[in-house]
Amino acid sequence: CFCTLLLLLIAVAALAAPALVRWVAPGLTDPLQFALAVRMTRIILPAQFFFFMGGLLTAVQFAQGRFAIPALAPLLYNIGIITGGLLLGPRLGMAGFSWGVLAGAFAGNFAVQIWGAYRAGMRFRLRFDIHHPDLKRYILLTLPLMIGLTMTFSTEFFLKFFGSYLPEGRIASLNYGLRIMLILVGLFGQAVGVGSFPFMARLVAEGRLTEMNRLLNTTLRYLSVVIPFSVLFMVLRYEVVRILFQRGQFDAAATAMTAGVLRFLMVGTIAFAAQTVVVRGYYAMQDTMFPALFGTVGVLLSLPLYWYGMKEMGVDGVALAVSCSAILQVWLLYTLWNRRTENFGSRSVYWLYLRVTIISGIIGGILAMVKPVVTVHLERISEQFAISASPVLAAGGQLLDPAGFAGSLFICGIIGLLFLGLLLLAGWGLRIQEIQEVLGRLGNKFSKRKEK
Repeated sequence: CFCTLLLLLIAVAALAAPALVRWVAPGLTDPLQFALAVRMTRIILPAQFFFFMGGLLTAVQFAQGRFAIPALAPLLYNIGIITGGLLLGPRLGMAGFSWGVLAGAFAGNFAVQIWGAYRAGMRFRLRFDIHHPDLKRYILLTLPLMIGLTMTFSTEFFLKFFGSYLPEGRIASLNYGLRIMLILVGLFGQAVGVGSFPFMARLVAEGRLTEMNRLLNTTLRYLSVVIPFSVLFMVLRYEVVRILFQRGQFDAAATAMTAGVLRFLMVGTIAFAAQTVVVRGYYAMQDTMFPALFGTVGVLLSLPLYWYGMKEMGVDGVALAVSCSAILQVWLLYTLWNRRTENFGSRSVYWLYLRVTIISGIIGGILAMVKPVVTVHLERISEQFAISASPVLAAGGQLLDPAGFAGSLFICGIIGLLFLGLLLLAGWGLRIQEIQEVLGRLGNKFSKRKEK
């Protein structure tokens, strides 16, 4: 029943695509860009059906403690986008990426997940029964999430809404920066949130709320490592953007713009990661109304930040508003959760986050001082090789250019090793168990792969 309704809404949205684009991006006044936006919107809209079905199919697998196949969804989705751009981009331009979105959503969120759900024991049959008791309960649980302004929806919407009032290319830089930021969120927050949810739900069902809070706090404590890694990405923002995107029409100017945006988006990485855990506490209690309601309150309170940031700082201000809004929302939901469940252990979470933030700031300051030194030395080596009479050395000099791909990789490697050393030293010296264990696990995984 719900699938049928969704398909009808997708069809209506496709017909109303021009009005939707005007609503989402009112500052998009160029006729050619507007027409392209409408066209790509219509291409992408059917993907929403695959996302919806993927959510149901992955939930079946999560309930059985199966996480491997659901983890393929974002990977195949991104592969679809890249493949669509590479294969269709030369002929269709940006629309090629839109077809890649549709293909990636179908493959990663639908086709593969059907197989995964079948392996988990789910059997399929078509049934249209609007009186089924589970349908009513499902609607009551999901309706607040559909109507409320969740963090993910509000971020995507406001990036485009306020970005449309800025000069050309700003929305693209915000999107690129957001994707980089979400790498850390996916690596730490999304995996931890998804993995911990079945255990939270079981503890709630058994009435063990104290243990549930202990699990929630422990999970959030381990997520504190996102803070220093966010600082690392801030320091290496130019190199990271250059490695990931600078090729073709994505030139040095686009890299500089995206790197500037990334610095401010990284401020909110920990909030995006923590939100994946905090909201699942509410969901484990089968309460979607409370987080949707107060999440919406947090979004509305942050609207002046978006407007002021756009007016005073341009695209950087919008990026900073995204981070501030995310921090406000997750702080509000976690604070209300603590009062609602008498979660006194939350004090240790706040204290740890404060300590790790201070440590990360010190480490970031050291890295920011060392990086120019590494860059200058690499530039000198590159120049010496470039003027060499040997064609091989000259080619090596061009390869080591700090503004190039290989040079950026080299800088990331040196600064990354220094970062890990400083973080490990801080973890052991200040006896921060979470940092010790996370780095220890990363080291163990690396050593095992090396042995293989």
